[in-house]
Amino acid sequence: MFEKEVYIRRRAQLLAKMRESGQSGIILFVGNAEAPAQYRDNAYKWRQDSSWLYYFGLDEPLYAAVLDLDSGRECIFADDVDIDDIIWMGPQPSVASLAGSVGVGHVQPYGALDPVIKDAIKAGRTVHYLPPSRYYNTLKLMNLLGRARIDKGVSEPLIKAVVSMRLIKEDIEIAAIDAACDLGYEMHSVARDSIVPGIIEQDIVGKMEGVALAKGWGVSFPTILTQHGETLHNHLHDKVIEPGKLMVIDAGVEANSHYASDFTRTYPTAGKFTPKQREIYQIVCDCNNYAFSLTRPGITYREVHLATARKMLEGLSALGLVKGDLDEMVAAGIAGLFQPHGLGHNMGLDVHDMEDLGENYVGYDPDQKRAKQLGLGSLRMARRLVPGHVITDEPGIYFIPALIEKFKREGLGGDFVNYEKLKAYYDFGGIRIEDDVLVTPDGARRLGTSRLPVTPDEVEEAMGR
Repeated sequence: MFEKEVYIRRRAQLLAKMRESGQSGIILFVGNAEAPAQYRDNAYKWRQDSSWLYYFGLDEPLYAAVLDLDSGRECIFADDVDIDDIIWMGPQPSVASLAGSVGVGHVQPYGALDPVIKDAIKAGRTVHYLPPSRYYNTLKLMNLLGRARIDKGVSEPLIKAVVSMRLIKEDIEIAAIDAACDLGYEMHSVARDSIVPGIIEQDIVGKMEGVALAKGWGVSFPTILTQHGETLHNHLHDKVIEPGKLMVIDAGVEANSHYASDFTRTYPTAGKFTPKQREIYQIVCDCNNYAFSLTRPGITYREVHLATARKMLEGLSALGLVKGDLDEMVAAGIAGLFQPHGLGHNMGLDVHDMEDLGENYVGYDPDQKRAKQLGLGSLRMARRLVPGHVITDEPGIYFIPALIEKFKREGLGGDFVNYEKLKAYYDFGGIRIEDDVLVTPDGARRLGTSRLPVTPDEVEEAMGR
């Protein structure tokens, strides 16, 4: 948690933004509840809703709050523990003391939320709420609002106001993300140093996630560690490490502050790249550095994505895998054959920050529309960059046999793709390199104290083989 003045200021700013857009009524926040894994008393690891954390900071289950746009009154709804809770959990702070620690002076029992909301609805007042991501929150809102569906009633003005605030990181948030990146650096270093042919991938994952749990809240998303990097989100860790393969490790730490890191590195399992691997790796490395060099206030990340796609095609053209005019290839979406994902996404309290509120609200300006083209259509962050944006820079090249065959069969590659030469890459796998980046007033900087080894020489030196 931050100092209580942070939360007081944030809520005041939220109210001001909503009033400026002509809104009245009340704002309803519903925090998360514990979610049973197999039965009620054996729950999944506790994680609070990120927007709740942003405005209230209280990391406890079954909390809710109402902010009155007309009077400015704030009230938290939660129950103090009873003797049964104390037996199992020990004495706990009172709701009033916790609410006071974030500057909220009014509290009511959790059950009092229902009549408060029903009275507001009966009086014709608008109830503004965010789209829920958890099943409990969905059911709670349905019951509170008396609706069979709640997706149609979410408040677009509230979504836009929250996004506008959470999208631009404050100095205290940047410091928290820097700290999460330092933990991510340590976790990735442990992973790199543990790559030994003959062991099971899971052995490395256990060591990595041990760092995240020993020094932070845990991982910021399920760890991707695979010798089949052509499968973008490969969460299987049951393979024996074979020499001569490429291992993609995409993983991050969620610090105890709940701010996230997200790095990707690709390693030769034997410690040395083959000439063929080094050629492709160098292209991806160049693209990563090139995208960073373009990142600055005023440019859109869509423009950075497209320019990086051109850089990638330039490298692939030099190897004879594609041919023709580079700009025409970019326009035709040929880059999507090799990188069927976007260049990056927003990051903060969520590793894909605020995507529960709607990816287009978060990643696209009002004058932008999402493309349908493979790769570009998956770009999660396309906005015009401003200082305070925290984004990922994660180009990749993947040789996906089924996708290549589909392009060939449907004529999607035109005369640009050298399909015969691509056959020699069907067993190659994939390469991705990812850094976390802060947009600054005069450009950008990579987050964290240090940068993970990234050039082919640096990687081989770090692996020490």
